[in-house]
Amino acid sequence: MSNMNRRELLGYGLGAAGVLAAGPLVDRIAAAPSPAPQTSKPKEDAPSSPVSIQRCESYEPKVVRERLDAAIDQVGGIKSLVAGKTVTIKINVTGGPTKPLGGLPGYRTYHIHPNMLAATCALLHEAGAKRIVVVESQYSAKSPEEVLTDGGWDVAGIKAAGGHTVTFEDTRNRGAFKDYAKLSVPWGGFLYPAFMVNKRYEETDVMVSLAKLKDHLSAGITLSIKNLFGMPPTSLYGADAYNENSLSYRGPVLHNGTKLVPEGVPGDKREQLPQQNWKCRVPRVVADLLGARPIDLAIIDGVETNRGGEGPWAKGVEPLNPKLLIVGRNPVCTDAIGTAVMGYDPQAGHFQWPFPGENHLLLLASAGAGVIDPKRIEVRGLPVEKALFPFNPKHLQLDYPTAMYSGPRAAWANA
Repeated sequence: MSNMNRRELLGYGLGAAGVLAAGPLVDRIAAAPSPAPQTSKPKEDAPSSPVSIQRCESYEPKVVRERLDAAIDQVGGIKSLVAGKTVTIKINVTGGPTKPLGGLPGYRTYHIHPNMLAATCALLHEAGAKRIVVVESQYSAKSPEEVLTDGGWDVAGIKAAGGHTVTFEDTRNRGAFKDYAKLSVPWGGFLYPAFMVNKRYEETDVMVSLAKLKDHLSAGITLSIKNLFGMPPTSLYGADAYNENSLSYRGPVLHNGTKLVPEGVPGDKREQLPQQNWKCRVPRVVADLLGARPIDLAIIDGVETNRGGEGPWAKGVEPLNPKLLIVGRNPVCTDAIGTAVMGYDPQAGHFQWPFPGENHLLLLASAGAGVIDPKRIEVRGLPVEKALFPFNPKHLQLDYPTAMYSGPRAAWANA
């Protein structure tokens, strides 16, 4: 796909000035003061929704389907949620599916497993979903089907499991749509009041986050909510924005704030940051993304995963085998239970273990998006104490592993 022409840019609110301003803007960004991190108090009336934990011994298709069916039944079923509707599934294939971790393929460590996606598509189809769209923001110009096939996925089998109602879309730019959708954050945003995204996130009836149970270098944990970080298109939020062909990292814009978004794209509220860096930016972006595009069903693949970071680029990562599947309708409650299962406290204060910066779950609880106190969340299936699988048993409530990225994201443990 070629870049938009001038008339198209003006029509989509991304004028020529925005394109010209797409270069480095460090000299225009003043350093923010660094007082103590904000205090977030969970709202007492935040909703609580049941979460199911299932023991899932393997990725054998029959086992996955049985455990997923059981989990869905325990959280109230989904027929009324999806029947006759378009369902979008945001998968986690961060960094692309061809990089191994610990000698194992991505789908057995830091990515969701294709059999988990196939089972999800089959379940949705049988519940009456009219259309199923699988989305991810790729760092490749190839089609999603080609990228996943290169990673060893049986794409045809996934489509067949969903009754041939399944399509794949790359949301790194506007894709097949003529323009972008503007999704606003109901509480005004901790950092971004709104996001411009691929219209698929707007033109869908149901949003499913199919995520992985794992650590994250910047956010502490990455479960169903952090999975939405792949939603902002690199065409608008990448290092080379504005560029419809962008394959760039979002770090300068979203993580570090050293680059502004193009003109016409809602900017951040950097003047309200207690610290002008990723420790506050990443958690706030994560929280705001959930406000902009709520998740209707959270499915967390913890059958096989890894600890120490979100992918093989993190030093010292190791494969793990928790043999767990966690499902819920409220993603905040679901991620809180997932965090507890990992041996962490989902109510931990900002800058407290396992969160290197602010705790995005605490931010969302303060916005009233959901309960994060495990004692106030009904757990069905396997109790937390029996599902407990400490990801860092030698470091509980102590320092997070420090053998990570070089640069600022490794420095926090010694700050």
